[in-house]
Amino acid sequence: MESTITERVIAVIAKTHHVSSDTVKAESTFEELKIDSLDGLQIVFALEDEFDVSIPDDEARKLTSVAQVINGITTLVDKKAA
Repeated sequence: MESTITERVIAVIAKTHHVSSDTVKAESTFEELKIDSLDGLQIVFALEDEFDVSIPDDEARKLTSVAQVINGITTLVDKKAA
């Protein structure tokens, strides 16, 4: 399940940021990917649609890497399934 979430998160970030999914790695930071706060907001909205979850604003502001996004989405998906 986690690898599927990882692949989907990377695909959403790549599509939203208009880059190849090969350039987005789980270890990548938003700074490395040149994702600014507006891009981050668009990514959050796209992730909410993709996973049918709601990402709290205070948590969204703390996201600075792909790994943090993957962990956060995994937590939200697990809570929703429970």
